[in-house]
Amino acid sequence: MDNSQNKEKFSLDSLNPTGVCTLVTIIAIIGAFIGLATKSPLWILFFLLPATIYESIRTQEGASTKFSSILLLVILVLEIFLIIFNVNFDLAGFFGVEEKYIAGYTLPLGDIKIFGPLLLAILSTVLIFRTRGKYTKWLSIIIAIGSLVAIYLINPYFFQEALKLIINSLFDRFSF
Repeated sequence: MDNSQNKEKFSLDSLNPTGVCTLVTIIAIIGAFIGLATKSPLWILFFLLPATIYESIRTQEGASTKFSSILLLVILVLEIFLIIFNVNFDLAGFFGVEEKYIAGYTLPLGDIKIFGPLLLAILSTVLIFRTRGKYTKWLSIIIAIGSLVAIYLINPYFFQEALKLIINSLFDRFSF
């Protein structure tokens, strides 16, 4: 085979999205269980990389959807580096406030390592409603749940706050 035939064989169009989404879901579940067993958020974050990469590839150009999916990947990679290199930075102390209003949401501040998964959870929840494809929604749900697991592992109090934030945004979305 020549190179042009190899490229066609391995194009994104040749991938079965159901199979890929199932595989990245299984990988994320394994990462969540290992993370919970070891009490380390690094596992779930690392195991979310395949879902986040595929999300950024699959998301079509939209008002803010493609940018948001790429931002998810950037935040995830930065978060992994913050944890690996044990970077501690108090955002509440830096801004002089306990909460910050960002993009329509009031976010609790603290150590910078909690902020990454919180942003991942919020952005992926937004993508659930803004993307049209069932596979990108599926991937967004996996990323949101994985982000919540990471938040729980980093700080259980922030997990409660993040869960409230997501549930409130869902209620606002559906006007409950």
